[in-house]
Amino acid sequence: MNLWWILYIIDGLLFFFVALTVLYLLTFSIASLFSRPAELPKAKHQNRFIVLIPSYKSDKSILHTVNTIHGQTYSQRLFDVVVISDHQSEMTNMHLAQCPITLLTPNFEVSSKAKSLQYAILNLPQFKIYDAVVVLDAGNVVEPEFLEHLNDAYESAGTKAIQVHRLSKNRDTSVARLDTIFEEINNSIFRRGHIVLGLSAALNGSGMAYDFEWFKSHIMKVKTAGEDKELEAMLMHEGIYIDYFDNLYVFDEKTRTQSDFNQQRSRWAATQLHALLTNLHYLPAALINRRFDHFDKIIQWVLIPRTILMGIILVMSLILPFIYFILTIKWWIAGALCLLAFSIATPDHLVDKKWNRDFLNAPFVIGWGLLSIVHIAYIEFFNQCRILIKKIRR
Repeated sequence: MNLWWILYIIDGLLFFFVALTVLYLLTFSIASLFSRPAELPKAKHQNRFIVLIPSYKSDKSILHTVNTIHGQTYSQRLFDVVVISDHQSEMTNMHLAQCPITLLTPNFEVSSKAKSLQYAILNLPQFKIYDAVVVLDAGNVVEPEFLEHLNDAYESAGTKAIQVHRLSKNRDTSVARLDTIFEEINNSIFRRGHIVLGLSAALNGSGMAYDFEWFKSHIMKVKTAGEDKELEAMLMHEGIYIDYFDNLYVFDEKTRTQSDFNQQRSRWAATQLHALLTNLHYLPAALINRRFDHFDKIIQWVLIPRTILMGIILVMSLILPFIYFILTIKWWIAGALCLLAFSIATPDHLVDKKWNRDFLNAPFVIGWGLLSIVHIAYIEFFNQCRILIKKIRR
């Protein structure tokens, strides 16, 4: 086999996965255009909520989050707030202890959001009865009517899991603005577009509500830091639909620095790879049994993460013209369709005076992020292979 055949094979394999990803993104970005905000009917039943807020080294933001929760118009007797304060200062814990909340202070050797949520469930009083659990992040901010509208949404959905629209509350740096744009693209494609076509929305890490009894039993099965992906997989296994409410907001703080952006994207890529490797064997059964929600979710994890996707298209578009020009044309088309999908999925209000500068900075931000993601993904793939080999030997 000569070098040209090796080039053709690498080019063909890469383009197959890139084309699949671009087609998927474009399909759901177009579908998102047909979403119409629906007026939520007033719920006849008032659910009792427990709000769980894992807070890891978030001394600067957790108090503000707690204050916005306690400023709710929803009846105070119908919700409780639990803050899991992990590795936070004594001063922060002292201030939190003065708030009308349940404060838990675990001291994990290796911390994770999943461990904090499990710790909270294990330490809830047995006599407390709840209908639904709400998961927020430290730093999230909600409007006074949040729980009131969430109750309407939860009753309207009639399912055991819903995701609300997570909006950025800061756009003060170029990285934060890009992070905001990427999040809104994800909201359009993986949530709004999916709901339009009758498929489950993707969970987003916070701004989620679950049936309490379901969450109580299933969160204890989570074993990794990617708790939202594991819970998603469990919901899909059980055929439970995940609804999404585009006009119900949780305001989230975006990353401000390149290093935080790299770390965040690397963690997400590793989580996606782990979800794929542990769920890929369900793909044939999901297709045969016409469980399209489950099939779609696994396909999502097969797709190339957006940061890596843009990096691959950029590299191939720049390198191939110097090797074999005719192979480049399809990459340029893929790049154009990818940009079209992203432009459709980007809300108009984010295209402001700083858009051009951020757009020019994007390749550098993505480039550094790509290197970090590849490194983490390699480590995760190696670890999964090692685990698989151990199982085979047993």
